[in-house]
Amino acid sequence: MNFAELIEKQWSDYSERHRNKTNLLIHIVTAPLVWIAGIQLFGSVLLLVSGLGVFKFMVWAAILIGVALFAQSHGNSMEAVKPPAFTNWKDFAINTAVEQFVTFPRFVLTGTWLRNFQTAG
Repeated sequence: MNFAELIEKQWSDYSERHRNKTNLLIHIVTAPLVWIAGIQLFGSVLLLVSGLGVFKFMVWAAILIGVALFAQSHGNSMEAVKPPAFTNWKDFAINTAVEQFVTFPRFVLTGTWLRNFQTAG
């Protein structure tokens, strides 16, 4: 499956898999944390290569990403329609990155997050 197909596959049922009010709140808080920590992690790796001592920032960024993804996983478990299971670590990494940086922002920017939040029970 190529990148465009993965994006379309995720998008096709994303709204259906994100209808629980608590899960929607978890995602709206944690997705930006993943973005910030991802930028910090990337920047830390670049600075680490340059010889500056930024290892602790890299560790904290990785911890923040882990906590945010754990919270999202817990929120997803509250949904009536569960997301499909990952088959391996590569599948997890690729699908998670696409969800965090493409699918969820699209979900918010199209107004679907707000519609689902307003209609959630």
